[in-house]
Order: sequence, then structure tokens, then C-alpha cells
Amino acid sequence: MTKSKLACAVAGTAALTLALAGCSGGDSGSGSGDGFDPGDRITMIVPMGPGGGSDVSGRAIASGLEGVTDKTISVENLQGGGGAVGYAEFMTHEGDASYLLGTETAMVNLPLTQDVPFTWQSFTPIMKVGQDSAMVVVSKDSAYTSCAEVVEAARTSTVKAAASGGPTGNDAIQLNLIQKDQGITFQQVPYESGGEAIAAAMGGHVDIAVANPSEIVGQLESGDMKALCAISDERYSYDDLKDIPTTIEEGINVTFSQFRGIIAPGGLSDEAKQYWIDASKQYAETDEFTTYMEDNYMQTAPLYGDEFADYLSDYEADLKAGLDA
Repeated sequence: MTKSKLACAVAGTAALTLALAGCSGGDSGSGSGDGFDPGDRITMIVPMGPGGGSDVSGRAIASGLEGVTDKTISVENLQGGGGAVGYAEFMTHEGDASYLLGTETAMVNLPLTQDVPFTWQSFTPIMKVGQDSAMVVVSKDSAYTSCAEVVEAARTSTVKAAASGGPTGNDAIQLNLIQKDQGITFQQVPYESGGEAIAAAMGGHVDIAVANPSEIVGQLESGDMKALCAISDERYSYDDLKDIPTTIEEGINVTFSQFRGIIAPGGLSDEAKQYWIDASKQYAETDEFTTYMEDNYMQTAPLYGDEFADYLSDYEADLKAGLDA
């Protein structure tokens, strides 16, 4: 089978990201945030459960924004429906600049795969923080040593695969693309969060799981888990991950990249939008931002305001093409 549409689409999106990143220092909003005050207490909603990559990202961003705004930012996990519960709740804060949400790919894929009351256009894009590629991982006791072996096993026997975010989440999308590319079927077991999926793999309840580096690096370092391949066309450049082969190297023609970002509610004033864009730009210049990106093995490519909105529009088209593959 030829390389999946999503692999090509994500490559195009990455190229667009790099091109736009060179312009990201400019004013991406309208008006000025000077003099605007969203209040002293801010809530950062994380639409996933504790312990996963989205939770790690949301808490790191909240802490970083606290440092540059001198505001108290509390984090609230609102899990359910692969993120649908959190995003739907966020819609109720229309026009309220005291609320933010740590967003990721679910904001785009949920409206494409489920009947939800929102699209990414329901909200105000503030900052694309970065992006990462997931890995296929197994417990330390697994007999599998490569993704190619997993694929071959699935041709003749049952391979249980944990899918955090449910049947329409990012993990399921990536597993589905591998199934289509290789002509196999995994027995997918849905979990609400990445932490639950990793625990299931460690406990032997499933054979494989899909995890982002920030979710699994501790278990890889301790030896409790093994990474079989990265769902990417290029290896990670970080020393800790550079020896992990890619799906392309394993003969699986599928790649996938997940973004992390910040959104505000829809209906925000220009001044409120610019306030959070300005704060996000300050955050991106801090040591705390650099530490988060490096500790979580993220690819740094910040985009702000309207540039982030353009990225989301292209990402939506690319993801739609991948779902139709």
C-alpha cells in the first residue's frame, strides 16, 4: 500500500509550521493587550485525565504563564469522551478571559469523528506551543522487539492495543492508519487517559500502547517499558530517544504529529486575546519553557494568534484526509 495520506499531509503541515515559525515574532493578534486585566485568578482546563501528556503539558504551561503574568493559575482536569467533556464545558465560558485550555489534537479530531457541539473555530487560538510524535511501547517483559514483529503477529493472532482517548482519539487514529496500511486488525481497548493506557500495558492487560515521550520517558529510563518505534518519518534527535527506529524504517508507511497549545474561549475582545498572546510570547522566552520542551522531547515551533488559527485550518484538512485514507 502507498504511503498514507496523513503521512504526506503531516509532512506538509510541518513544512508550513517551520515557514510560519520564522514569522512568529511578529504581532499575530489585533490591537494591544496593554492595560487589560483578566483578573487575579485564572483557570487552565485540561480536557484529559491526570498523568497523560495533555495533563503534563497543561500544568507546565499554566506554571509558565503564572511566572510571566503574576497571576494564580489553577489547573482543572475535566476528562470524559476523549476530551469532549472538557471542550464542551469550555464553551460555557464564552468571552471570559480568566479561562484558558491546554489543547491538543483532540480539539480537531473530535468534531471530525463525533457529534460534538464545537469545532476549533468555537475558540480563540492563542499559542501553538510545540509538537511531538508518539511511540509504540510494550512492557519490559514483552516478547516483541520491533513494530514489524507486532504487525506480523497481528496477521495470525490477536494483538491487544490500548487506545487512550477512546475509539476516536489520537491513539485510535494512529492504530487505524497502521491497520489500513498493513491490512491487519488490532483488538483496541479504549482508555480515558495516556496514564491509564500505559498502566494497562505495564500490567499485561494489553500487548501494546501508543504513548507520547512525555508520558513514557520515566518508564523507559527505569526499564519498565520498551519503545518499539516512533510513529514518524524521522528519528528523535534527543540522545535518549535517537536509537528508536521509525515506523517508516519498520516498513509501516504511517506518520503522525500531535500539537500542544493554548486556547481561550470564543468571543474574546481584541484586548483580551492580545493579552494572552503577549503573555505566551514572554513564556516562550523563559528558561521554564525551554526546560519543558526538552524534558518532554517536544519539537519547538511556536505560533501565535492568527498564525496558530491558520495552522489549525491546515491541520484539520490534513487530518480529514488521513481519516479518509
